[in-house]
Amino acid sequence: MAHDLFRRRPGSDRDGTLAPTLGGRLGPFLRPGWARTDAARRAAAALLVLVAVVMVVRDGREDSGDPVVVAAHDLTPGRVLTPDDLRTVDRRGAEVPGSAVRGLDAVVGRTVASPVRGGEILTDVRLLGPRLAEAAAGTADARVVPVRLSDAGLADLIREGDRVDVLTVGAARDTDASRPPTATVLASGATVVLVTPEQPSAARRDRVVMLALAAPDASAVAAASLTDAITVTLH
Repeated sequence: MAHDLFRRRPGSDRDGTLAPTLGGRLGPFLRPGWARTDAARRAAAALLVLVAVVMVVRDGREDSGDPVVVAAHDLTPGRVLTPDDLRTVDRRGAEVPGSAVRGLDAVVGRTVASPVRGGEILTDVRLLGPRLAEAAAGTADARVVPVRLSDAGLADLIREGDRVDVLTVGAARDTDASRPPTATVLASGATVVLVTPEQPSAARRDRVVMLALAAPDASAVAAASLTDAITVTLH
């Protein structure tokens, strides 16, 4: 009995305190497989959540968007823009066309050249100006010329984007008054960029058709419109 009392218990040191045993040290590695698998799943799930949070924060910083000008409501051709027609919103870079308008000051007072839906990003080719003329006529020296057609009914038939030939219709200049008026082609392949809307009957005026032409043709059409009747034929 005395021998048993003084025998050191397994895992005890000389002063009787408990000490780590080999089994205790290897315990974590000897756990059942299901316990290790569950712990691994928890760690993987936590890592995925952390990665998702980092990506959301990063995307929010990188794709918060840049300010662009959009139509506050539907716009019709010929409308002169006011601040009430426009608003500024942030859009991500992938959604913004390269020619988007970035500030209200750049468009207030400009004339709308084609229908624009509410919320649509405004671009330079939606407004009368050099970029629209170049895009419509396909030449860097293009100009936009306003004309009033001798046959007002034609303005109801043509639309933005139509291609037309521009003609003058003058009276015969010889002594034979019985001869019909002569037509002279001033320009071929002009692009209609705007037809002003019809006015109420109380304030009705001749509608204006804006044509995009190369510079030499634009000058000829502008000069002829001061003295001669102008008409167009559609392609």
